[in-house]
Amino acid sequence: MEKKALIIIPTYNEATNIIRMIDRLMALDFPIDILVVDDGSPDGTAQNVKVKQEEYAERVHLIERESKQGLGTAYVRGFEFALQHSYEYILEMDADFSHRPEDALKLIRAVQRGECDVAVGSRYCKGISIINWPLSRLILSYAANIYARTITGLPIFDTTAGFKCLRRSVIEAVPLKRIKSNGYAFQIELHFRAWKAGFKLKEVSIVFKERQEGVSKMSKAIVREAIWRVWALKFRSIFGAL
Repeated sequence: MEKKALIIIPTYNEATNIIRMIDRLMALDFPIDILVVDDGSPDGTAQNVKVKQEEYAERVHLIERESKQGLGTAYVRGFEFALQHSYEYILEMDADFSHRPEDALKLIRAVQRGECDVAVGSRYCKGISIINWPLSRLILSYAANIYARTITGLPIFDTTAGFKCLRRSVIEAVPLKRIKSNGYAFQIELHFRAWKAGFKLKEVSIVFKERQEGVSKMSKAIVREAIWRVWALKFRSIFGAL
């Protein structure tokens, strides 16, 4: 079967979630492969992926890294894998079920139909579609997106969205080695670089649900990185150093 779509899932301590996530994605009516990039999870996440590799031969892939190296580097490694293996549609997705597996098809279809080059799974393009977040987290996220959008000029509401589908040509055009962001700022930077390279971004409304198992990876360092990174992107763009 011709390889069409690759869903990249970075993991750290997602042993229970990753089993269910792989099964749900494999049930979708589209030729989807999965790449899990695991950062040395001590809870056995990688071992569970290996079990699923035996069940879904040649459709589930695993990259094991020795330590926790961050979201941005995990996705860059996944993008490199996707380019090496000729995937046309490349998706980012979390393992914790905050992203519904079925919504992956909505993102793929938007790119497949030529509506855009980057289909962004948006929590904010049709009001606020978030379930079970505390008010403080919601305010922080919404304010951060207003801040990032105002400074960068990005034409999307959900600049920090981590659920998206990119056409292969986008990844080929973006200089992966130049991407230094590693938390939510990575998503802003990827959107910004794709937009500045002339690709079309479109928001596709999804329902985002707070994780039910495991621990959130949010930290103060991630927030601080996003605050200053948007200014760096803006100035580099102005001076042609992006």
